Amino acid sequence: MESSVVELDGSVMEGGGQILRVSAALSCVTGSSIKVSKIRAGRSTPGLRPQHLSGLQLVSDMCSGVLQGGTIGSTDISLTPGKIISGSYTADPHTAGSVCLLLQVGLPCALYTDAASHLCLRGGTNAEMAPQIDYTVKVFKPIVEKFGAHFDCDIRMRGFYPKGGGEVAVSVSPVKELQAVTMLDRGTITKIYGRAYVAGVLPYKLAKDMSTAAVRTIRREIKDLYVNIQALQEKEKAFGNGSGIIIIAESSTGCVFAGSALGKKGVYVDQIGIEAAEMLLRNIRHSGCVDEFLQDQLIIFMALAKGTSRIRTGPVTLHTQTAIHVAEQLTQAKFTVTKCEDEVSNNATYIIECQGSGLTNPNL
Repeated sequence: MESSVVELDGSVMEGGGQILRVSAALSCVTGSSIKVSKIRAGRSTPGLRPQHLSGLQLVSDMCSGVLQGGTIGSTDISLTPGKIISGSYTADPHTAGSVCLLLQVGLPCALYTDAASHLCLRGGTNAEMAPQIDYTVKVFKPIVEKFGAHFDCDIRMRGFYPKGGGEVAVSVSPVKELQAVTMLDRGTITKIYGRAYVAGVLPYKLAKDMSTAAVRTIRREIKDLYVNIQALQEKEKAFGNGSGIIIIAESSTGCVFAGSALGKKGVYVDQIGIEAAEMLLRNIRHSGCVDEFLQDQLIIFMALAKGTSRIRTGPVTLHTQTAIHVAEQLTQAKFTVTKCEDEVSNNATYIIECQGSGLTNPNL
Protein backbone atom coordinates (compact mmCIF):
# COMPACT_ATOMS: atom_id res chain seq x y z
CA MET A 1 0.00 0.00 0.00
CA GLU A 2 1.35 3.42 -0.93
CA SER A 3 1.52 5.49 2.24
CA SER A 4 1.20 9.25 1.95
CA VAL A 5 4.37 11.33 2.09
CA VAL A 6 5.10 13.15 5.34
CA GLU A 7 6.29 16.67 4.54
CA LEU A 8 8.62 18.38 7.01
CA ASP A 9 9.91 21.93 7.20
CA GLY A 10 13.65 21.66 7.89
CA SER A 11 13.87 25.25 9.11
CA VAL A 12 11.47 25.00 12.08
CA MET A 13 12.51 25.12 15.74
CA GLU A 14 16.13 23.95 16.08
CA GLY A 15 16.31 24.05 12.29
CA GLY A 16 19.44 21.92 11.95
CA GLY A 17 20.62 18.42 11.15
CA GLN A 18 18.56 16.88 13.92
CA ILE A 19 15.31 17.21 11.94
CA LEU A 20 17.00 15.18 9.19
CA ARG A 21 18.39 12.52 11.53
CA VAL A 22 15.14 11.87 13.38
CA SER A 23 12.94 12.01 10.26
CA ALA A 24 15.24 9.79 8.17
CA ALA A 25 15.55 7.15 10.91
CA LEU A 26 11.79 7.12 11.54
CA SER A 27 11.08 7.03 7.79
CA CYS A 28 13.26 3.93 7.51
CA VAL A 29 11.74 2.23 10.57
CA THR A 30 8.06 3.04 9.93
CA GLY A 31 8.15 2.73 6.14
CA SER A 32 6.77 6.26 5.67
CA SER A 33 8.15 8.35 2.82
CA ILE A 34 9.38 11.81 3.78
CA LYS A 35 10.04 15.12 2.04
CA VAL A 36 12.16 17.63 3.94
CA SER A 37 12.40 21.17 2.58
CA LYS A 38 14.32 24.30 3.68
CA ILE A 39 17.06 22.14 5.19
CA ARG A 40 19.24 24.13 7.62
CA ALA A 41 17.79 27.30 6.06
CA GLY A 42 18.96 29.57 8.88
CA ARG A 43 22.55 28.29 9.02
CA SER A 44 25.54 30.20 7.63
CA THR A 45 25.98 27.41 5.05
CA PRO A 46 22.41 26.20 4.39
CA GLY A 47 21.55 22.78 3.01
CA LEU A 48 23.22 19.41 3.41
CA ARG A 49 26.81 19.23 4.66
CA PRO A 50 28.89 16.08 4.06
CA GLN A 51 27.93 14.66 7.45
CA HIS A 52 24.17 15.04 6.87
CA LEU A 53 24.48 13.51 3.41
CA SER A 54 26.45 10.53 4.79
CA GLY A 55 23.74 9.91 7.38
CA LEU A 56 20.99 10.03 4.74
CA GLN A 57 22.94 7.70 2.45
CA LEU A 58 23.50 5.29 5.34
CA VAL A 59 19.77 5.11 6.10
CA SER A 60 18.89 4.83 2.42
CA ASP A 61 21.38 1.94 2.03
CA MET A 62 19.99 0.17 5.11
CA CYS A 63 16.40 0.23 3.88
CA SER A 64 17.12 -0.10 0.11
CA GLY A 65 15.49 3.31 -0.15
CA VAL A 66 15.31 5.91 -2.90
CA LEU A 67 16.96 9.17 -1.86
CA GLN A 68 16.39 12.26 -4.02
CA GLY A 69 18.16 15.58 -3.59
CA GLY A 70 21.15 13.88 -1.96
CA THR A 71 23.88 16.37 -2.86
CA ILE A 72 26.01 18.78 -0.81
CA GLY A 73 24.17 22.08 -0.36
CA SER A 74 20.78 20.63 -1.28
CA THR A 75 17.94 22.19 0.74
CA ASP A 76 15.25 19.67 -0.29
CA ILE A 77 15.38 15.89 -0.05
CA SER A 78 12.93 13.04 -0.28
CA LEU A 79 13.38 9.50 1.01
CA THR A 80 11.20 6.58 -0.02
CA PRO A 81 12.16 3.61 2.17
CA GLY A 82 12.06 -0.05 1.22
CA LYS A 83 12.65 -3.06 3.49
CA ILE A 84 15.34 -2.73 6.16
CA ILE A 85 18.05 -5.34 5.61
CA SER A 86 20.72 -6.40 8.10
CA GLY A 87 24.32 -6.39 6.93
CA SER A 88 27.53 -4.39 7.00
CA TYR A 89 27.30 -0.69 6.16
CA THR A 90 29.83 2.14 5.98
CA ALA A 91 29.27 5.87 6.40
CA ASP A 92 32.16 8.21 5.66
CA PRO A 93 31.71 11.96 5.09
CA HIS A 94 35.50 12.32 4.39
CA THR A 95 35.53 15.21 6.89
CA ALA A 96 35.65 15.54 10.68
CA GLY A 97 31.84 15.18 10.70
CA SER A 98 30.73 13.39 13.86
CA VAL A 99 30.56 9.58 13.92
CA CYS A 100 28.19 9.91 16.90
CA LEU A 101 25.65 11.81 14.81
CA LEU A 102 25.94 9.11 12.13
CA LEU A 103 25.19 6.54 14.84
CA GLN A 104 22.14 8.54 15.96
CA VAL A 105 20.60 8.08 12.52
CA GLY A 106 21.81 4.50 11.88
CA LEU A 107 21.10 2.85 15.24
CA PRO A 108 17.27 2.99 15.23
CA CYS A 109 17.24 1.50 11.71
CA ALA A 110 19.54 -1.36 12.70
CA LEU A 111 17.23 -2.28 15.60
CA TYR A 112 14.42 -3.20 13.20
CA THR A 113 16.30 -5.58 10.88
CA ASP A 114 16.16 -9.40 10.79
CA ALA A 115 19.67 -10.04 12.22
CA ALA A 116 22.72 -8.28 13.67
CA SER A 117 24.12 -5.36 11.66
CA HIS A 118 27.60 -3.88 11.56
CA LEU A 119 28.18 -0.19 10.97
CA CYS A 120 31.59 1.22 10.13
CA LEU A 121 31.39 4.95 10.90
CA ARG A 122 34.21 7.30 9.92
CA GLY A 123 34.95 10.96 10.64
CA GLY A 124 35.42 12.85 13.91
CA THR A 125 35.06 10.82 17.11
CA ASN A 126 35.55 13.90 19.26
CA ALA A 127 34.01 16.78 17.32
CA GLU A 128 32.46 20.15 18.12
CA MET A 129 28.65 20.52 18.22
CA ALA A 130 28.16 16.78 18.74
CA PRO A 131 28.53 14.19 21.52
CA GLN A 132 32.07 12.88 21.99
CA ILE A 133 32.35 9.12 21.36
CA ASP A 134 33.10 8.68 25.08
CA TYR A 135 29.69 10.23 25.82
CA THR A 136 27.98 7.83 23.45
CA VAL A 137 29.62 4.82 25.11
CA LYS A 138 29.44 5.89 28.77
CA VAL A 139 26.18 7.89 28.94
CA PHE A 140 23.95 7.19 25.92
CA LYS A 141 24.59 3.41 25.68
CA PRO A 142 23.64 2.33 29.24
CA ILE A 143 20.43 4.38 29.19
CA VAL A 144 19.34 3.25 25.72
CA GLU A 145 19.88 -0.34 26.88
CA LYS A 146 17.06 0.24 29.40
CA PHE A 147 14.73 0.40 26.35
CA GLY A 148 16.07 -2.98 25.20
CA ALA A 149 18.42 -1.67 22.51
CA HIS A 150 21.86 -3.33 22.54
CA PHE A 151 24.95 -2.32 20.59
CA ASP A 152 28.73 -2.69 20.94
CA CYS A 153 31.11 0.08 20.03
CA ASP A 154 34.78 -0.47 19.13
CA ILE A 155 36.78 2.78 18.87
CA ARG A 156 39.37 1.79 16.27
CA MET A 157 40.80 5.26 15.68
CA ARG A 158 40.08 8.66 17.17
CA GLY A 159 39.72 11.56 14.75
CA PHE A 160 39.60 15.29 15.40
CA TYR A 161 38.78 18.52 13.60
CA PRO A 162 39.78 19.43 10.88
CA LYS A 163 41.15 16.16 9.49
CA GLY A 164 38.72 13.57 10.86
CA GLY A 165 40.20 10.13 10.18
CA GLY A 166 38.45 8.48 13.11
CA GLU A 167 36.73 5.12 12.83
CA VAL A 168 34.22 3.37 15.06
CA ALA A 169 32.84 -0.13 14.47
CA VAL A 170 29.35 -0.66 15.85
CA SER A 171 27.48 -3.98 16.10
CA VAL A 172 23.73 -3.76 16.69
CA SER A 173 21.35 -6.56 17.68
CA PRO A 174 17.77 -6.29 16.42
CA VAL A 175 14.77 -6.10 18.80
CA LYS A 176 11.22 -7.42 18.53
CA GLU A 177 10.04 -4.22 20.23
CA LEU A 178 11.47 -1.54 22.51
CA GLN A 179 10.21 -1.27 26.09
CA ALA A 180 9.03 1.92 27.78
CA VAL A 181 11.35 3.38 30.42
CA THR A 182 10.58 5.24 33.64
CA MET A 183 13.29 7.48 35.11
CA LEU A 184 11.80 9.71 37.78
CA ASP A 185 14.11 9.24 40.78
CA ARG A 186 17.60 10.69 40.44
CA GLY A 187 18.85 9.39 43.79
CA THR A 188 22.23 10.70 44.93
CA ILE A 189 25.41 11.22 42.92
CA THR A 190 27.73 8.37 43.93
CA LYS A 191 30.65 8.57 41.50
CA ILE A 192 32.45 11.21 39.41
CA TYR A 193 35.19 10.21 36.98
CA GLY A 194 36.49 11.08 33.55
CA ARG A 195 39.32 11.37 31.08
CA ALA A 196 41.34 14.35 29.90
CA TYR A 197 43.33 13.48 26.79
CA VAL A 198 45.82 14.80 24.27
CA ALA A 199 46.62 13.23 20.91
CA GLY A 200 49.26 13.74 18.25
CA VAL A 201 52.05 16.23 18.98
CA LEU A 202 50.31 17.90 21.94
CA PRO A 203 52.19 17.57 25.26
CA TYR A 204 50.87 15.33 28.07
CA LYS A 205 51.06 18.28 30.49
CA LEU A 206 48.00 19.81 28.77
CA ALA A 207 45.89 16.78 29.76
CA LYS A 208 47.14 17.02 33.35
CA ASP A 209 46.36 20.74 33.57
CA MET A 210 42.88 20.18 32.12
CA SER A 211 42.18 17.43 34.65
CA THR A 212 43.47 19.49 37.59
CA ALA A 213 41.36 22.54 36.69
CA ALA A 214 38.24 20.37 36.29
CA VAL A 215 38.73 18.58 39.63
CA ARG A 216 39.31 21.90 41.39
CA THR A 217 36.06 23.33 39.94
CA ILE A 218 33.96 20.31 40.96
CA ARG A 219 35.52 20.21 44.44
CA ARG A 220 34.20 23.70 45.18
CA GLU A 221 30.65 22.40 44.92
CA ILE A 222 30.90 18.68 45.69
CA LYS A 223 33.20 18.09 48.63
CA ASP A 224 32.32 14.57 49.78
CA LEU A 225 33.15 12.56 46.63
CA TYR A 226 36.51 11.49 45.22
CA VAL A 227 36.79 12.89 41.68
CA ASN A 228 38.99 10.75 39.44
CA ILE A 229 39.81 12.35 36.06
CA GLN A 230 42.63 10.48 34.34
CA ALA A 231 45.09 12.38 32.17
CA LEU A 232 45.90 10.38 29.03
CA GLN A 233 48.15 10.59 26.00
CA GLU A 234 46.38 8.97 23.02
CA LYS A 235 49.13 7.34 20.99
CA GLU A 236 48.37 4.47 18.60
CA LYS A 237 44.64 4.97 18.16
CA ALA A 238 44.51 8.65 17.21
CA PHE A 239 44.72 10.38 13.86
CA GLY A 240 45.95 13.99 13.92
CA ASN A 241 46.18 16.36 16.87
CA GLY A 242 43.43 16.96 19.38
CA SER A 243 42.63 17.37 23.04
CA GLY A 244 39.58 17.34 25.24
CA ILE A 245 37.92 16.18 28.42
CA ILE A 246 34.79 14.34 29.46
CA ILE A 247 33.58 14.03 33.06
CA ILE A 248 30.84 11.58 34.03
CA ALA A 249 28.66 11.44 37.13
CA GLU A 250 26.66 8.35 38.11
CA SER A 251 23.76 8.26 40.54
CA SER A 252 22.52 5.64 43.01
CA THR A 253 19.56 4.84 40.74
CA GLY A 254 21.57 4.32 37.53
CA CYS A 255 21.29 7.81 36.04
CA VAL A 256 24.35 9.05 34.13
CA PHE A 257 25.33 12.66 33.37
CA ALA A 258 28.30 14.28 31.65
CA GLY A 259 30.12 17.50 30.96
CA SER A 260 32.68 17.77 28.18
CA ALA A 261 34.80 20.21 26.21
CA LEU A 262 37.33 20.13 23.39
CA GLY A 263 40.67 21.91 23.25
CA LYS A 264 40.69 24.98 21.01
CA LYS A 265 43.45 27.13 19.58
CA GLY A 266 44.01 30.19 21.71
CA VAL A 267 42.05 28.89 24.73
CA TYR A 268 43.97 28.04 27.92
CA VAL A 269 43.64 24.35 28.83
CA ASP A 270 42.56 25.28 32.37
CA GLN A 271 39.55 26.98 30.81
CA ILE A 272 38.67 23.79 28.88
CA GLY A 273 38.72 21.79 32.12
CA ILE A 274 36.59 24.40 33.89
CA GLU A 275 34.08 24.50 31.01
CA ALA A 276 33.52 20.72 31.17
CA ALA A 277 33.23 20.77 34.98
CA GLU A 278 30.73 23.62 34.94
CA MET A 279 28.66 21.83 32.31
CA LEU A 280 28.51 18.71 34.49
CA LEU A 281 27.61 20.71 37.61
CA ARG A 282 24.86 22.54 35.72
CA ASN A 283 23.40 19.19 34.70
CA ILE A 284 23.33 17.72 38.19
CA ARG A 285 22.02 20.79 40.04
CA HIS A 286 18.46 20.05 38.94
CA SER A 287 16.85 16.82 40.14
CA GLY A 288 16.41 15.47 36.60
CA CYS A 289 17.50 11.97 35.61
CA VAL A 290 19.18 12.87 32.30
CA ASP A 291 21.44 15.69 31.18
CA GLU A 292 20.57 18.26 28.51
CA PHE A 293 22.26 16.23 25.75
CA LEU A 294 20.73 12.82 26.47
CA GLN A 295 17.26 14.37 26.67
CA ASP A 296 16.73 14.79 22.92
CA GLN A 297 18.57 11.58 21.99
CA LEU A 298 16.02 9.48 23.91
CA ILE A 299 12.93 10.94 22.18
CA ILE A 300 13.06 8.57 19.20
CA PHE A 301 13.30 5.52 21.51
CA MET A 302 10.41 6.77 23.68
CA ALA A 303 8.35 7.26 20.51
CA LEU A 304 9.00 3.73 19.22
CA ALA A 305 8.69 1.88 22.56
CA LYS A 306 5.68 -0.08 23.75
CA GLY A 307 3.98 1.51 26.75
CA THR A 308 4.32 4.86 28.49
CA SER A 309 7.80 6.26 29.19
CA ARG A 310 8.34 8.97 31.79
CA ILE A 311 11.63 10.78 32.17
CA ARG A 312 12.42 13.59 34.60
CA THR A 313 14.67 16.24 33.05
CA GLY A 314 16.06 19.69 33.61
CA PRO A 315 14.93 22.53 31.32
CA VAL A 316 13.56 21.09 28.05
CA THR A 317 15.90 22.06 25.22
CA LEU A 318 14.97 23.24 21.74
CA HIS A 319 16.63 20.08 20.36
CA THR A 320 14.23 18.00 22.47
CA GLN A 321 11.18 20.00 21.39
CA THR A 322 12.29 19.53 17.78
CA ALA A 323 12.73 15.76 18.17
CA ILE A 324 9.25 15.51 19.73
CA HIS A 325 7.75 17.58 16.87
CA VAL A 326 9.27 15.22 14.24
CA ALA A 327 8.50 12.00 16.18
CA GLU A 328 4.83 12.93 16.54
CA GLN A 329 4.53 13.51 12.79
CA LEU A 330 6.05 10.14 11.85
CA THR A 331 4.73 7.82 14.58
CA GLN A 332 1.55 7.32 16.62
CA ALA A 333 3.43 8.46 19.75
CA LYS A 334 1.92 11.19 21.95
CA PHE A 335 4.18 13.36 24.12
CA THR A 336 3.35 15.64 27.03
CA VAL A 337 5.79 17.85 28.92
CA THR A 338 4.78 18.96 32.43
CA LYS A 339 6.56 21.01 35.05
CA CYS A 340 7.37 19.13 38.27
CA GLU A 341 5.74 20.44 41.40
CA ASP A 342 7.00 17.90 43.96
CA GLU A 343 9.30 18.50 46.91
CA VAL A 344 12.54 17.32 45.27
CA SER A 345 12.11 19.44 42.17
CA ASN A 346 13.22 22.98 41.72
CA ASN A 347 11.80 25.46 39.20
CA ALA A 348 13.63 23.96 36.28
CA THR A 349 12.50 20.31 36.44
CA TYR A 350 10.09 18.71 33.98
CA ILE A 351 8.63 15.31 33.17
CA ILE A 352 8.57 14.23 29.53
CA GLU A 353 5.90 11.56 29.13
CA CYS A 354 5.34 9.57 25.97
CA GLN A 355 2.70 7.05 25.05
CA GLY A 356 4.89 5.08 22.67
CA SER A 357 3.75 3.77 19.32
CA GLY A 358 4.80 0.23 20.26
CA LEU A 359 6.29 -0.49 16.86
CA THR A 360 7.03 -4.20 16.44
CA ASN A 361 9.82 -5.43 14.19
CA PRO A 362 8.16 -7.11 11.15
CA ASN A 363 11.50 -8.65 10.14
CA LEU A 364 11.95 -10.82 13.25
